[in-house]
Amino acid sequence: MGLNPDSLTPNDPVSGAETRPAPGPAAVPELPGRPSADPEATEEEEETFSMDDVLASEGLDEYGQFSMPEDGEVLQGYVVKVTDKEVLVDIGAKSEGAVPISQLPTVDGKITVKPGDTLEVVVERGQLTPEGYVMLSHHKASNNKAWDALDEALKNDEIITGKVTGRTKGGLMVDVGVEAFMPGSQVDVRPVYNVEGFIGQEIPVRVVKLNRRRGNVVVSRKMAIEEDVNAKKTVLLDQVHEGGDVRGTVKNLTEYGAFIDLGGIDGLLHVSDMSHGRVTHPSEVVQVGQELTLRVLKFDRDKERISLGLKQMMPDPWETVLERYQPGTRVIGRVVSVTDYGSFVELEAGVEGLIHISEMTWSRRMKHPSKVVKPGDQVESVVLEVKSRDRRISLGIKQLEADPWTTVAARYAIGSVVEGRVRKLSDFGAFIEIEEGIDGLVHVSDLSWTKHIKHPSELLKKGQIVQAVILQIDAPTRRLSLGMKQLQPDAWESFFQSHQVGDLVKGRVCRASTFGMFVEVAPGVEALCHNSEVPGFQRGQEAKGPALPVNEEYVFKVIRLNVGEKKIGLSLKAVAEDEEKHRLADYQKQAAAATSTIEEALRKDEAAPAADGE
Repeated sequence: MGLNPDSLTPNDPVSGAETRPAPGPAAVPELPGRPSADPEATEEEEETFSMDDVLASEGLDEYGQFSMPEDGEVLQGYVVKVTDKEVLVDIGAKSEGAVPISQLPTVDGKITVKPGDTLEVVVERGQLTPEGYVMLSHHKASNNKAWDALDEALKNDEIITGKVTGRTKGGLMVDVGVEAFMPGSQVDVRPVYNVEGFIGQEIPVRVVKLNRRRGNVVVSRKMAIEEDVNAKKTVLLDQVHEGGDVRGTVKNLTEYGAFIDLGGIDGLLHVSDMSHGRVTHPSEVVQVGQELTLRVLKFDRDKERISLGLKQMMPDPWETVLERYQPGTRVIGRVVSVTDYGSFVELEAGVEGLIHISEMTWSRRMKHPSKVVKPGDQVESVVLEVKSRDRRISLGIKQLEADPWTTVAARYAIGSVVEGRVRKLSDFGAFIEIEEGIDGLVHVSDLSWTKHIKHPSELLKKGQIVQAVILQIDAPTRRLSLGMKQLQPDAWESFFQSHQVGDLVKGRVCRASTFGMFVEVAPGVEALCHNSEVPGFQRGQEAKGPALPVNEEYVFKVIRLNVGEKKIGLSLKAVAEDEEKHRLADYQKQAAAATSTIEEALRKDEAAPAADGE
């Protein structure tokens, strides 16, 4: 016996199963797409609904049980309630289903869906929540829908839009609803050297290969844009000419420049043609996606190569640089680089000047420009010279202060004693810095009165603090002559003033030569005693050894004085001869005295007899 639907009550048992009450207007709100009673329908029309229609409207089969959708079937549900953990969705079944809140889209961390919104879901077979709700998956529904769309795109050769999410080995990853792979060769119709520039962009692609079971999708941007690019390229090649202007979009950046999409063909904007100023990296001037108007510098139609320039669209600042930077002008700029020979200062975009190391300070102590400036510093300087044709400006920092050489003659007097630091040693002398910016030269001949100095390092070392006497000042040529031996009396001059030819001097034999002996007659004063002036020395005897033993002291006679050449001649033989003469003179004196005595005695004897005879 069949059941009459009109005779059922909410709690009537059917084959042991409890039936669900028909939702009334107050119990469940009327939602779009749900079957509802037509207020204008007649009783006869409403009575035409069969039991199957009633069960189907409640999501039940002919036995009053829940009708499970086909595996993977995407259902259109209606959000009934949103909780902290899940969203309850009415899918037209016996009870609502639950979608984990983690699967739903958010904005600023907040769920965007609300009661009454439609939501696509898939039933998770055999899974129920602790509250007894059917487990639903919005993620699978979206995934299935995406795969269906990709199937249609592949069958119909349609162009779809995807977003590049990252780079992988051999190409890029593209989000087309599911994650797809795009080989590097399929990125563009021309080789792309920096595919990272596409990351984050939405691009048109065609589905090349699809394997739903394995979850593999391969797409191609090249195939999606190739036809359009070829059409635009034909038009562009007919319009481009060297010296003309073109409009393009920055496609991607490299270390050496930027590739510009001109619509059908790419042009290269080299980093050197981006700005009249210094550019370290293209990203300092242009960004991916930026639209630019550029000048065509070179165009090779056969190879389809276009060189572009951006700085050529702006006036060259060097053409009017003399109007803004006259020699003697004080300017402020930014240090952009420091080298061994100076530093480059950017005065304005495209105009740089060089501060040579010699123009940084009046002092010569500085070893490297980095001791004065460093990159990024704001410095003030003086324009020294401008060569606009050579694109060069010479700058100076030391000119901000007075040149110490202009007042050196007023501050120092010849003959005055000064103190300074040995700054440099050379073969011909030592440079002494007596103040910052003022160096004087002590010539090697002015280091000592007496010593024969071959190199100043024999007496001095770099960095040593010494005293010297100012000998000469030549401010126009920036020369200052100093002397160190002048701090002491001239031993030679003193000797010449206190001695003359014929004087006897005591000296020490300090060294021997083949022609004679050098004798130190005063500290630092050496005289020569020739071999011929040594008693008993004969020619040829020098081969047997020195005429006199070294380090022995003797008394010599000065036989020659040459003040101009500082030469003193000595003789030991003359001393011996003088001694012999003195001895002979003494003997003669003694003999004369004896003779005189004898004669006196004889005279007395002769006088004595005469006295006796008387």
